Amino acid sequence: MLIGEVARHSGVSARMLRHYESLGLVRPTVRTGGGYREYSDEDIRRIFHIESLRSLGLSLREVGRALDEPGFAASELVDDLIRQTRERIAAETELLTRLRRIGSAEPAGWRDVLQIVALLQALGSKSPETRQRAALSSAEEAPVPVEALVEAVLSEKDPSVAGALRWALARSGDASLPLLAHGLGSAVAEVRKRAVRSVAEIPGDRATALLREAVAAADVVVRRYAALELGARGVDDGVPTLIDMIVEEVNDVDAADALGTLAGRPALADRITGLLVDRLARDATRPPARRRLTQALADIPGDTASHALTELSHDEDRAVALTAAYILGLREAR
Repeated sequence: MLIGEVARHSGVSARMLRHYESLGLVRPTVRTGGGYREYSDEDIRRIFHIESLRSLGLSLREVGRALDEPGFAASELVDDLIRQTRERIAAETELLTRLRRIGSAEPAGWRDVLQIVALLQALGSKSPETRQRAALSSAEEAPVPVEALVEAVLSEKDPSVAGALRWALARSGDASLPLLAHGLGSAVAEVRKRAVRSVAEIPGDRATALLREAVAAADVVVRRYAALELGARGVDDGVPTLIDMIVEEVNDVDAADALGTLAGRPALADRITGLLVDRLARDATRPPARRRLTQALADIPGDTASHALTELSHDEDRAVALTAAYILGLREAR
């Protein structure tokens, strides 16, 4: 078969076939009477073998070794190709992610594109100061894509930088909430914590709804952050968690303040009083916790709380009784 016929049947151009011959990969030894190359069946099989190996990403030099060296270790080469392919996929994926983020920011021109690229690079800097400046400048320069901000805040370990990133996310509004919701479901506890703290700084009903879901999470840290923020927003879903925090002496002052804010509504004041008194009455509640629960009643208005304090002023625990009596004296003096 002549070179033109081989090219038509194999899909390999005549030019490439000549290149293979110059490299010694295929050596058609038969010549026609006119001096043209004639490829044997064995030559054609070798051409298909070359193309098959090239499809795996082998260089022509590696193809030649694979076909001609008896001791050539195919497994080692395949392992190396797997590594190279993974590296190439990772690089291409990173590029695709960066391009998508730039596109999502809807740049008006190349100047915006360059500013966004610079900010994205700054967010990935090893310097906390550089990352913080990037977060703070996101409102003044070209906006940083929300996806990049969320990724940054969920991985940020420096408290100052994390605060700046949460501020930048809060300015972006609800756009970050679906991504943060995914962070709340992370298998990594620190990521869940960063996600709920970020949601807590975003105003609006959609963020509140996400916090109401978070207060029922299995992660106690997530529940606590969600409960404190819900209390500040006047939502009572986290009241049981706030009381647990007082008992466990975890941000107990903040928890008591949140209960006091919620108790500004009369119906909630009675409910919160009932839950505090119920917790005080449990045998498992230790004396220090009972004192903190009694102190929490100080910020709960209404007759129900006053009645509870009157009864507690006669409690067997002298510290509890004195605390209740002191609070009653303050209430009567108002």
